[in-house]
Amino acid sequence: MLQGRYALITGASLGLGAEIARHFVAAGASVMLCARGAEPLQAIRAELSARLQPGQQLSTHVADVAVQQDVAALFRATLAAFPRLDILVNNAGIYGPMGRLEDVAISDWVAALGINLFGTMHCCHAALPVMRRAGYGKIINLSGGGATAPLPYLSSYAAAKAAVVRLTETLALEAADANIDINAVAPGALATRLLDDVTNAGPERVGREFHQRMLKIREDGGTPLAVGAQLCVFLAAAASDGITGKLVSAPWDRWQDWPQHLAALRSSDVYTLRRITGRERGMPWGDV
Repeated sequence: MLQGRYALITGASLGLGAEIARHFVAAGASVMLCARGAEPLQAIRAELSARLQPGQQLSTHVADVAVQQDVAALFRATLAAFPRLDILVNNAGIYGPMGRLEDVAISDWVAALGINLFGTMHCCHAALPVMRRAGYGKIINLSGGGATAPLPYLSSYAAAKAAVVRLTETLALEAADANIDINAVAPGALATRLLDDVTNAGPERVGREFHQRMLKIREDGGTPLAVGAQLCVFLAAAASDGITGKLVSAPWDRWQDWPQHLAALRSSDVYTLRRITGRERGMPWGDV
């Protein structure tokens, strides 16, 4: 599905990012892998190098997406390695500080926002002119988490992920004239190191209900990483051309069927973040 396409994946050394990289390589893409840690980045490069087919390229670059200068260097390296950039996957993210807002350090709260929101923005800012010149592109922003519901004790993460979805919707409209599709992905409840961070923090810092839910996910294994990775392949491929500005749930949405319903998707606000009025919930006293 991705043969002959060139992709950049951030947060690609571990967890979901590494799984997306595996699926992209298997689908035929040439890939630039980006992460903050050099050693795990080299480990995934060594693993994937053995799977390359003739004509495929694989490169790595250490960068912190929260730092604009790092992102600029990352895109210089990507465009030096590849003739163009067809796909950007903004996967880099952290949970950030855990606890009530008044109990966490503001510096930690802002730093997490730097990775989860500004990191996505920095990479979109760098990718959009490249894709606009080419007249085509695919941007996939990882959301989920607190995007669609409150997430007590993880306020920085929740605020950033909701903002990523609204940023996705907004940029999708800005880039529509350039044939660039921009979507957000909710990969499901993943049993990754982020889940370990939450369970290790304990119920006092993340809330008893949320902590119990995360323990259950760890026990059950969570949503397989491959489910989110398969959705990313679909959104990166020509099969999804014209699907843009949507928040797509990997485990719950029948996204494989969406290409058959492009007109309905384009003319509706389904799979987006919207305000719910009282009238929509049978409360006509609340609005006109």
